[in-house]
Amino acid sequence: MRAPTRCKKEQKDMTNKERAFAYLDGATSGIVELESLLTAIPALAPESGGQGELEKAEALEAWLARRGITKIERFDAKDPRVASGLRPNIVATIPGARDDIGRVWIMTHTDVVPEGDRAMWKTDPYKVEYRDGRVYGRGVEDNQQGLVASVFAALSLVEQGIVPPRTVKLLFVADEEVGSEFGIKHLLATTKLFRKDDLILVPDGGSADGSEIEVAEKNIAWIKVVTKGKQTHASMPDQGANAFLAASDLALRIHALEREVFTARDPLFHPDRSTIHPTKKEPNVPNINTIPGDDVFYFDCRILPQYPIDMLLAEFDKRARAVERDYGVQISYELVQRTESKATSPEAPIVKLLAKAVKEVYGVEGKAIGIGGGSVAAYLRNEGLDAVVWSKMMETAHQPNESAEIANIIGDAKVFASVMLEE
Repeated sequence: MRAPTRCKKEQKDMTNKERAFAYLDGATSGIVELESLLTAIPALAPESGGQGELEKAEALEAWLARRGITKIERFDAKDPRVASGLRPNIVATIPGARDDIGRVWIMTHTDVVPEGDRAMWKTDPYKVEYRDGRVYGRGVEDNQQGLVASVFAALSLVEQGIVPPRTVKLLFVADEEVGSEFGIKHLLATTKLFRKDDLILVPDGGSADGSEIEVAEKNIAWIKVVTKGKQTHASMPDQGANAFLAASDLALRIHALEREVFTARDPLFHPDRSTIHPTKKEPNVPNINTIPGDDVFYFDCRILPQYPIDMLLAEFDKRARAVERDYGVQISYELVQRTESKATSPEAPIVKLLAKAVKEVYGVEGKAIGIGGGSVAAYLRNEGLDAVVWSKMMETAHQPNESAEIANIIGDAKVFASVMLEE
């Protein structure tokens, strides 16, 4: 169903932005329709027991074509683990008045996480229920709120014959939930889609009031630590080497790096410091009266971007060798995860354009922030591309009864349309 339009005389007297906003104010039925279509096709990665995103991607392509977005390209990644052998990545283009200046990109993902315990759901997770201004179902917020908002922002131009100043690109990627190997990583490795002056917006995270514009991420290191000592009876501890005790001392020494070495503060982040904490611990001995000869535990390290992970590992290694000497044990470690991300400048054009649009639509001051978690924007930033993560959302992603407010979808679409229409 197409959004209702105003009479021709009224439209003639309106600016392009006013026309786009009026279109979006009448788009609820279309938004529910697209959310329902996408939710009904579970796009689960093979790691989650699914067959990937192809069926959902093809349904989205057909829906876009029916609405007039017909310049669509596919950049599939091969994946023999799914029946089709393909993980689809889609680019839909809305040509602008000029293509020699930075294009506006809005990047969302088509895959979702499993529904989890169905007993926790009040509705069928794969059948949208629309009530009280919200849609409910798996994926309706993560990442279909951003996806649907980007589509309707584009439709507010396409269906009214409005040509944006810049070319607009909607990117729908695969595999975001399980590592991005077949999604944005594949695109960056095999294509030259992006230009250095492009403006890239990733609506896959945000805040309840829409004020937070994420421009930076802490460097992340997950470290597995294995300590080898000598098992013995607890009544004769001097005959062994207590791996647990040595590991505990190491955990304290490594945690102390927060206040001894990685001491910088950055108000962009909350907390404003590097955090280095022991987390998971594996079982060692099954009984109380045995000195353990083996111990395994893990660190989760979130380091401010000015500190490279190699610096963290060097400090880690010095302390591990000292504990070996002090306790007569052997310590090895490995990186379970390593992510380093450059930052987008708070003064970058996309940040300023987005902050202006957020103020216009939501009436709040957009503020650049950093986060301790990771996002797909990191892969873009590491290629020298300015990317921001933003949305106004309720943060129900991955939860039972996931939901999205229609008002947020329409509001976000207005923000996107505003960015698209800026000279």
